[in-house]
Amino acid sequence: MPKNKGKGGKNRRRGKNENEDNKRELDFKEEGQEYAQVVKMLGNGRLEAQCFDGVKRLAHIRGKMRKKVWINQGDIILLSLREYQDDKADVIQKYTPEEARQLKSYGELPDTTKINENETFGGEEEDEIEFDFDIDEI
Repeated sequence: MPKNKGKGGKNRRRGKNENEDNKRELDFKEEGQEYAQVVKMLGNGRLEAQCFDGVKRLAHIRGKMRKKVWINQGDIILLSLREYQDDKADVIQKYTPEEARQLKSYGELPDTTKINENETFGGEEEDEIEFDFDIDEI
C-alpha cells in the first residue's frame, strides 16, 4: 500500500513544461503546408482556421499535440493541407507570438496579420460574459 497518506495523486503536474521548446528552430512552410490563424475553436481537437492563401479550412489537431500544445483563438499555426480534401487540414505546429513576429519580419506572413500578444494561460479569462439583470424584472 502506498505510504503517502493524506496526499492526493496529482503530483505528475508538478514539472509543467515552462516553454521548454522556446529555443527550437523556426519551421517555414513546405510544399503542401500553409500558415493559418485560428478563427474558432470547435472542440474535439478541431478548429476553424483562416489560411493566408484566403481559404477558410476545418483543421484537426494532430495527436502528438492534442494534450501538450494548447491552441487558442488568434494563434498562428502551420497546417498540413490534404491533397484529397481542400477544405480540411491538420495542425502540425503552433507558433508562439515571438515566432509569429519573426515569420512576419521574414515576409512569410502578410503585414496585416494580427498577432495575439497576450498569451492567455487557462484561456477562459477573455471570454467572460456579463449579464445585467434588473432586479425589478425577476
